[in-house]
Amino acid sequence: MKLMIASDIHGSAYYNDLLVERFREEKPDKLLLLGDILYHGPRNDLPAEYVPKRVLASLNELKDRILCVRGNCDGDVDQMVLEFPIMADYLYMYIEGIEIYASHGHIYNQNKPLPGLKGIFLCGHTHVPLIEKHDDFVYLNPGSVSIPKDGSRHSYMIFENREFLWKDLENKEIYMNYKV
Repeated sequence: MKLMIASDIHGSAYYNDLLVERFREEKPDKLLLLGDILYHGPRNDLPAEYVPKRVLASLNELKDRILCVRGNCDGDVDQMVLEFPIMADYLYMYIEGIEIYASHGHIYNQNKPLPGLKGIFLCGHTHVPLIEKHDDFVYLNPGSVSIPKDGSRHSYMIFENREFLWKDLENKEIYMNYKV
């Protein structure tokens, strides 16, 4: 299974359009969104082309291909307009013999993991790409689609053949990887 992983779109139609374009080019089986889809949040500046209605329309077209967890900027009003479930605090997948857990990162994260976590733990929230090995799990963060921080890139990840690849959303280049 090929999985595209992205986080923190924050209502940016410009970067969401790039993400959807990469989705069509990459042809993954599923798009896993790690939260913060429509609202920019009070701590962030407005991202490029902040048009949440355009983002929701675009993502609703892919509703059958999207898996999602709730971010700290996602609420009931967002679920009312999005046609795929977004309100789970975490999800679990078993792909290619690997246990993969996903959460936004504001409740469960590398410092406060899910109880009994073993395997891969995917989180967004910080807007900074990261690979961090722990005793029982490996924490992977794809960074942010629209509002990268700490000098990082607008990014997403691809999981395929037991490997995670971080890709620059604009230039499509691979700049980090982790092989399981």
